[in-house]
Amino acid sequence: MTRVWKWNRPVTVREVLEDLQRERSIAYTTVMTVLDNLHQKGWVRREAEGRAYRYEAVSTRAAYAAALMNEAWSRSDNPAAALVAFFGMMSDEQRQALRDAVRMVEGGTEVPAPASGEQPAEESAEKPGEESAEVVREVPDTAEAADTGDENPGSASGGRGR
Repeated sequence: MTRVWKWNRPVTVREVLEDLQRERSIAYTTVMTVLDNLHQKGWVRREAEGRAYRYEAVSTRAAYAAALMNEAWSRSDNPAAALVAFFGMMSDEQRQALRDAVRMVEGGTEVPAPASGEQPAEESAEKPGEESAEVVREVPDTAEAADTGDENPGSASGGRGR
């Protein structure tokens, strides 16, 4: 998913393969299997293009992260204590981002532009007039399940939600 989210557009197996091969050796069929598994699980949608498919994320990385946080928080027997502990782990920048997010939710304001020198969030690259595709189908047990960039992607026996 990391590679699909990175481009924020429909990608082919070949594009993902070439990107991954910059870091390590990986087979075309492995990448194809991982993308097919992600499609079967509802993480990506695909559209035929000639004899190949183009894959596109169903949900943004931000929606995925939010679903993970919500799931973890909802499982706590003391949500307030969990939040206090979480806030204690945050950097100053993260706490400021949290303050900004609370202001946006309470006041209905827009997401602020990144500070100079920062990269814009990859999930905010929607075209004007398009609705966000922030549908989260299922949250896996670990964040690793959505990352196609680890050492053993698409392992048939691993069943790690790829």
